[in-house]
Amino acid sequence: MSGSLQFLPPELYYAILSHVSPDDLQMSILHLSIALPRSPIPVDLIYHSIRLKFTDQVVRLTRRLRNSPEHALLVKEFSLETWTVDADVLINLVRSLPNLISLRLFIGPNYAPEHMEDLFCKPWARLSFIGLRFRPYVQKATYYQFMKGAYFDSMLDALSTWPSSSLPTLSIIQDPLDPNIPKLQHFAQPLVFFRLDPFTGLVRAPFLRALTHFRLRIPARQVAQYIYAKPGALESVEVVDLSTCNVGERDVDLILGRFGRLKHLLLDNCSILRGEFNEVAWRELGKECALAGVRRAREREKKLKAWLEMNYVPPQGGDDADAPAPGLGTRIPGFGHSRAPKRGRKGLATATISLREREEPVAGPSTGTIRIASTDTKAKIPKIRVLPRAPTLLSLSTTVRHDDKHAVIRAEFERGWSEGIAQLSATAARLRASYVNNVVRVVKFTEDADGVMLEEGMEGLGDAGLEDFDFDVSGAEKRYPVLCLAGPGRGEGHVEGCGHQVGWDVWRDEL
Repeated sequence: MSGSLQFLPPELYYAILSHVSPDDLQMSILHLSIALPRSPIPVDLIYHSIRLKFTDQVVRLTRRLRNSPEHALLVKEFSLETWTVDADVLINLVRSLPNLISLRLFIGPNYAPEHMEDLFCKPWARLSFIGLRFRPYVQKATYYQFMKGAYFDSMLDALSTWPSSSLPTLSIIQDPLDPNIPKLQHFAQPLVFFRLDPFTGLVRAPFLRALTHFRLRIPARQVAQYIYAKPGALESVEVVDLSTCNVGERDVDLILGRFGRLKHLLLDNCSILRGEFNEVAWRELGKECALAGVRRAREREKKLKAWLEMNYVPPQGGDDADAPAPGLGTRIPGFGHSRAPKRGRKGLATATISLREREEPVAGPSTGTIRIASTDTKAKIPKIRVLPRAPTLLSLSTTVRHDDKHAVIRAEFERGWSEGIAQLSATAARLRASYVNNVVRVVKFTEDADGVMLEEGMEGLGDAGLEDFDFDVSGAEKRYPVLCLAGPGRGEGHVEGCGHQVGWDVWRDEL
């Protein structure tokens, strides 16, 4: 067999090795080169996927690339899987690899925020995966980080400045503290992130607009609200993993409402429905998941109504009481003609308040000041309703210790989902009737609605057509989202198609 393999052309070796996983590629090539020393094995592929598990390997690789800098151009994937390393040497090594497409790092107590700022000072053009795993815990009490304010918030700010890219996968994890450590050591462990609001800027950053897989784990911290707080966050995301974070039932509703393309939501070891088993709570959760789009539509209607009351200009040239209600293709009178007030200090001539007696505003062109619509004007403002989106959720994964209750929990969740879908169907039917009868104008969320940075006026909205009312809610009722309660790891109890299985393929780990 070795004789036949020895004379294979290099192209066949490339084809064979292309089927080897990146994690095994390096060792596979080394073993082949030892077994077949005279064969044309493409040894250059050793540098394609670098996986370092020991501290001394960082120094040795640095020396090798310093002597042969052309090999640095061959490195496409870099993974560091050790917690003790010279951070300065490591950062210089990674920055010397210009063609990276995948970067995985274990970040231990030897790292300072400045190291991560230097690492992410400039983007990699072809990077498609970033995986950062923090474990800052120490064996001896040290308050250097607390006194210096050495938190990694600045790393998030550095990433937020990167330009638009096609990065599909981002993972930021802080390992949970070993529960046995506090029993042995009576001092506070370092924090990775002090403030959580930088995450709001990160998820709205240009370089994450194409992100489809997002994993963020900060144990016991209420980080979810900073992810969905503002519009324009993670507009393309399909998989969200917020395991170990402090995520409640209300957060689930808001997450599903914010991310219109979300398919898999993972919430292992979160605060969601902890404590005693409650059938009603799981039924309500299923209903909330189905109706998340309805609540999002109502919130958007409120914003649109408030904006209209401030900016609507009645049509000129007579009474329009007999005019038909604005329907498909009808433009709202006054839309787009008013200007937003300029920032800065206003003079007396443009002040929006007056010490004189308040007068009713006169209908007419906008003058740049904030207008308050009169009662008559409010009555003429066209009624606009927002059509809810159909749910896109395929799976919800979490951790429930009541193994004997899993079947009952799934049944209650599906029952609540069916109730929510029935309510969604009734809402869509009422809006369709109003639309057909030309009673109200119905608008829908556009394809780029999740990327709108400011939900003002008609931003992210467009006129609905008859075909938009025909989303298959009856099919959604029969196709329940997969509810997996097995928790992390490849143990028993996982449901086919659950988010855990999706995550194993995406993250290439079992955390």
